[in-house]
Amino acid sequence: MKFIDEALITVQSGDGGAGCVSFRREKSIPRGGPDGGDGGKGGDVIFKTTSRKRTLYDFRFQKHFKAQNGTGGQGSSKTGRNGSDLVIAIPAGTMVNNPDTGEILKDFVKTDEIFTIAAGGRGGQGNQRFKTSTNRAPKFAQPGEPGLTLKLKLELKLLADVGIIGFPNAGKSTLISVISSARPKIDNYPFTTLSPNLGVVKTTWGEPFVVADIPGLIEGAHQGAGLGIRFLRHIERTRILVHLVDAAAIDVNDPMKAYLAINREIGLYSRELSKRPQVVVLNKIDLPEAQTAAKAFTAAAGYLDVLLISAVTGKGTSVLKSRLAKILNSSEK
Repeated sequence: MKFIDEALITVQSGDGGAGCVSFRREKSIPRGGPDGGDGGKGGDVIFKTTSRKRTLYDFRFQKHFKAQNGTGGQGSSKTGRNGSDLVIAIPAGTMVNNPDTGEILKDFVKTDEIFTIAAGGRGGQGNQRFKTSTNRAPKFAQPGEPGLTLKLKLELKLLADVGIIGFPNAGKSTLISVISSARPKIDNYPFTTLSPNLGVVKTTWGEPFVVADIPGLIEGAHQGAGLGIRFLRHIERTRILVHLVDAAAIDVNDPMKAYLAINREIGLYSRELSKRPQVVVLNKIDLPEAQTAAKAFTAAAGYLDVLLISAVTGKGTSVLKSRLAKILNSSEK
């Protein structure tokens, strides 16, 4: 199934039913009287997050959603039936925006959140409501209120504790396959990962945590280059970033170049995101050419605490998992 993280849809709440104009016709009441019932309320459009949804894939095929209309009132003071609410299931992490203004209408961050995005129209009042001492036989009733029609933009931001970032081919997919339950596509060419992968990491140092393999970033990503902004937003909710650097590709004459380039793109995209804690990891340390480059990087990094790993052999990955679990546990206190 294709990963879909954006959708434009239209929702419409139900119209309220019209009030009824009716008069009693009873032998015991010679003059009768108004007995028109009220119209029923239109159905609401409601969003509800569910763990059964992981993408916005279903919205590729259905773009318009309408709740049921309320029915009109009837004689004998019978109120019309309310329209049924329409509940739209979405994955947790979905943000609902006004596509014209960019205003955030609702940000769903937990499973089983419920939010009414469009209330149904109110039912009109029947003529019995308008009886007064001076007008004992009103011959009018209210029409029902129309429902709301809204154009909405849905954006999915993955809910993960840890986001793995870095240039294409840094080994992010291999790493997530080693430390978690995820089984992403792995190959030796740029942009193997075309959609984020989620995996659950189990450790002996605390609660399991969720890690996301974010598709490779390149220079200009904050302006949409490569896979750009489409996937930068998926790291906005993460609590920690694992900054993975391909040690074998480090230029010993400028060892911090790749690391600084990625951080620059993150800072240009979001100042807040640039302040997120990072664990700097040099990968592919099993390769001979990576040894010298890793020494050059750690020397240039100065105060940075750098971990050396090989995702292919598994060397150093248990230390990485331990480090992440301890940071997450300490941040929860």
